[in-house]
Amino acid sequence: MKSLSAKWSRAGHALGAWVLLVGMLLAGKANAQDAAHPDIPDTLQQRIAACTACHGVHGEGTPESGFFPRLAGKPAGYLARQLKDFQDGLRKYAPMEYTVKQLSPAYMHEIAEYFAAQEVPYARSPVPNVSAQLRQRGETLVAHGDPSRQIPPCAACHGSQLTGVQPDIPGLVGLPYDYISSQLGSWRTKTRSTVAPDCMSEIANRLSDSDITAVSAWLASRELPADMHAQAPGTVTPPLHCGVLSDKGDGA
Repeated sequence: MKSLSAKWSRAGHALGAWVLLVGMLLAGKANAQDAAHPDIPDTLQQRIAACTACHGVHGEGTPESGFFPRLAGKPAGYLARQLKDFQDGLRKYAPMEYTVKQLSPAYMHEIAEYFAAQEVPYARSPVPNVSAQLRQRGETLVAHGDPSRQIPPCAACHGSQLTGVQPDIPGLVGLPYDYISSQLGSWRTKTRSTVAPDCMSEIANRLSDSDITAVSAWLASRELPADMHAQAPGTVTPPLHCGVLSDKGDGA
């Protein structure tokens, strides 16, 4: 009996030790899970962290990079359309495609409205060294287009001061040269597109390589107007039919 009692005692101690060990392991696992999944504040600033990491805290852009464009103050319809185009695979850039993949339409519009409402100073980007002749060609295309090649002036859509038009057309001034030229190139290579008819694709494909350089250089070097706000709705009549402008609430 004494031997049996001793066995039960040893078994009890072993079971107790096992229960304690399991408890410690479970507690450790729970702590590890808590550490792996910390509480994240449900604020808009937290949710747009992926945007601000590249485009600046207020969407002011990073002109020194020559690539990440300004979002602040751009028409909300335009910004929402770009997010949708990335989501639909019409506009190609892997980090953006990944970022917007799971976003709902309401969430994308919330992000767009946030950045559209930001008022922050503009910073100038580096100006490319191009010839006076090429710069003059850029100014001519922006202001007057080239009727012989059915190229409308940029100002016909983007406003007399090139600051955009509410709610859908973006401004062009204040953007880096590298960004403007790369986007015009992207329309030609179909790595950037939007709903048909894609008027910007049509225009970009009528431009020569030197035209793209000229337009991008002139826009990047243009003096910023005193009022950088987008023009009021209905103040321009686009010379081409653009699918995004006939689709209410989306941008060109």
